[in-house]
Amino acid sequence: MSEESHQIAVQIAQKLRDAGVCCEIFNPVRIKPDVLRRDRIIVALALSLLTALAWSYLLWLSADMGMGGMDMDGFRMIPSGVGLMMPAGAPWRAMEFVFVFAMWTVMMVGMMTPWSAPMIFMYARVGRQTEAPAPLTATVWFGIGYFFAWIAFSLFATLMQWALERAGLLDSAMATTSIVLGALLFVAAGTYQWTKLKDACLAQSQEPFAFLIRHGGYRRDAPGSVRLGLRFGAYCVGGCSALMVLLFVGGVMNLLWIALLALFVLLEKVPSFGRKFAPVAGIVLVAAGAWLLSRGMF
Repeated sequence: MSEESHQIAVQIAQKLRDAGVCCEIFNPVRIKPDVLRRDRIIVALALSLLTALAWSYLLWLSADMGMGGMDMDGFRMIPSGVGLMMPAGAPWRAMEFVFVFAMWTVMMVGMMTPWSAPMIFMYARVGRQTEAPAPLTATVWFGIGYFFAWIAFSLFATLMQWALERAGLLDSAMATTSIVLGALLFVAAGTYQWTKLKDACLAQSQEPFAFLIRHGGYRRDAPGSVRLGLRFGAYCVGGCSALMVLLFVGGVMNLLWIALLALFVLLEKVPSFGRKFAPVAGIVLVAAGAWLLSRGMF
């Protein structure tokens, strides 16, 4: 970068900082392809392992919740993996809250880690090309910030599950017993697909490099990386949370339903396709809700 270009960049950066936008100036350098390839392999292995562990845990819970086809009328299963159950009318205890929260957190990790992969790959690459110290460590901090957003959503989902269970609206498979409620959730999720907020969240999360540019670029420090990851995660939650609530329709521990919703959000992630797919999917979801509602009313 020439001295004149550097001065222009400094002036732009200062104006952004004055406007409250965090940013840094970096001069990208050429990195040996072997180094970039090694980074990609490390990140890919880490994300694959995390996804595999999360799905393995869900498979374990699903097998435990099935209890070999036993009749569970009058009882509710606690997603503990060790066959814990409670009378259906008994209030939740702290232990049950922890197990349900852990279930939702691991489920979100399993579903949303693949969704975050392009952004995490980009973050590691930009860090390497700016010769930042320990770029993979900063990438880990970015990932932690990203999952903080989904942990917050998991807390909300746990409270929602508690409220539905207390109202007698969930069965032993953690699916709603009310056709009308299921229909309304479909209609709400479908309607949200057409909103400006949904479109804005998709626009922010579909293009990793553009996201970095809009939000001040790569952060060398851990707090900065966590904050940036949290912001990216917030956009992802904004784009997908309405779909995640549909787990209460098909069953929170229905692995096929989980996989279908995970595929749904992955399709929305495709830059050239996702923003066109979202409103069309919204029509399908509203139609499904209308069909369910007609079943519940007649």
